[in-house]
Amino acid sequence: MNEREGLLRLVGGAVAALERSRERIDDLNVYPVPDGDTGTNLALTARAVLEALEASTAEDRATLARETTRAALMGARGNSGVILSQIVRGLAESLAGEGRAGIESVDGPAVARALRAGADAAYRAVRKPVEGTMLTAIRTLADAAEAEQSKAVAQLLELLVARGEEAVAQTEAQLDVLREAGVVDAGAAGLVELLRGVASVVGGQPLPEAPPVERTAVEAAHQELSRFRYCTAFVIEGELEPVALEAQFERLGDSLLVVGDEHALKVHVHTDDPGTALAIGTRAGAIENVEIADMHRQTKARERRLLAAVPDPLPAAVEVVAVVTGSGNRRLFESLGATQIVEGGQTMNPSAAELVAAVDATDAPEAIVLPNNANIRLAAEQAASLAKRPTRVVATTSMQAGLAALVAFNPVRSAEENATAMAEAAARVATGAVTTASRDVQLNGRAVGAGEYVGLLEDEPVTGGAEFEPVARALLERLLAEPREVVTLLTGEDEPDLSELLAELERANPEVEIEVHEGGQQNYPLLVSAE
Repeated sequence: MNEREGLLRLVGGAVAALERSRERIDDLNVYPVPDGDTGTNLALTARAVLEALEASTAEDRATLARETTRAALMGARGNSGVILSQIVRGLAESLAGEGRAGIESVDGPAVARALRAGADAAYRAVRKPVEGTMLTAIRTLADAAEAEQSKAVAQLLELLVARGEEAVAQTEAQLDVLREAGVVDAGAAGLVELLRGVASVVGGQPLPEAPPVERTAVEAAHQELSRFRYCTAFVIEGELEPVALEAQFERLGDSLLVVGDEHALKVHVHTDDPGTALAIGTRAGAIENVEIADMHRQTKARERRLLAAVPDPLPAAVEVVAVVTGSGNRRLFESLGATQIVEGGQTMNPSAAELVAAVDATDAPEAIVLPNNANIRLAAEQAASLAKRPTRVVATTSMQAGLAALVAFNPVRSAEENATAMAEAAARVATGAVTTASRDVQLNGRAVGAGEYVGLLEDEPVTGGAEFEPVARALLERLLAEPREVVTLLTGEDEPDLSELLAELERANPEVEIEVHEGGQQNYPLLVSAE
């Protein structure tokens, strides 16, 4: 087995373990803010490394270390993901310096040195380290590895998982916010899950049963909103001055992490002014991988999800089946309460039989279907007539409208009550999209060639051109011609550069809340909704 294959197996094990426990870790997340996304962010960061390795042609350890470090940095999501990227950096750089052939030849002392390097890199990345977090967990793992480094690697990793679980259990007593909520630290729990996946691969054993899902206390659900509203993260590339840039970002908010080097930096900050953060980045270099999330909304969504799981004399009366395309969009729908997802969209319409199967897979007495596309509505209505349980269709014509409808969903109300509330919520949303023309067309007297961009407002073409940004800008101007409170942008599989567009949007509409999510949909570089 060559270096890359060996590393792929290890990272694959880590990803499998994190993705299996993603929701459990999300629900534990109350620190530094209760936005309920730590498990998701850790899993996405690890998956970014896995995908980079799958695409790599490198074979030597030094090159693989550089590619792994960059993939973790570029793909890091949220506070926990950025810290994980630095742990990965320390591990990779340490193992690259071992000078041995084959990843399987790494011994106990090398594991101990790598974990210590990972812990040191993580602590350096955080301006004000706090104990009782994933920082404590990685340092505990390094301490334990150094004390037990004479063991065979498989035995050592098994022991480290046990020590890690002990460290996670202790975090509840180390941080007041965790103790008051009655939970352990989500980042620390995620780090141990990652290690559990690696240990199973090295030991040649299947991934062991997941830890039991903790019954989250009501106190853990009810958490104060974060001081700042927006979790803002992006990458800057160019000839950079990290210390000077960090000083500029520090004035904007808290939870600041600026990690990387003089050529590429990952910035993560909680702020009320994401536009200014992006402007600082664009002045310094080229920015990409922009993510802006409304933490107040995330906190409320987490609270609803946890409270729905608390035993209640009124069990769930209805479940939601949604037609969705794009991995990021799928996570958004699931986070808002959709229990069955059917893959499909504009160019891939699911059959009525597929929708019937999804409805029949629900457990509640009634179901609601969100077709999220005008072309799927008839199939959804046919499925509703054939399903085993009473089913209603809320005739959403876009994923943006479907997300708005889900915000109004309440699982303990009847399907009829929900359908009315959800249809009203969807009707209040104005939607737009940027796609590419499949053939030459005339648009408002202007020729738009095949492959050029077209801006759609409620599915009607209103603007077009060869460049993405002017088309997106014109579309947003039309959407914001009427008073709006919230604008949500879902980036497509081919993620566009939104840096200048977002900065302009923030400056021109300071009163509007702006959210950006990686949707991952095909054929539409950008989906937009305005409420």
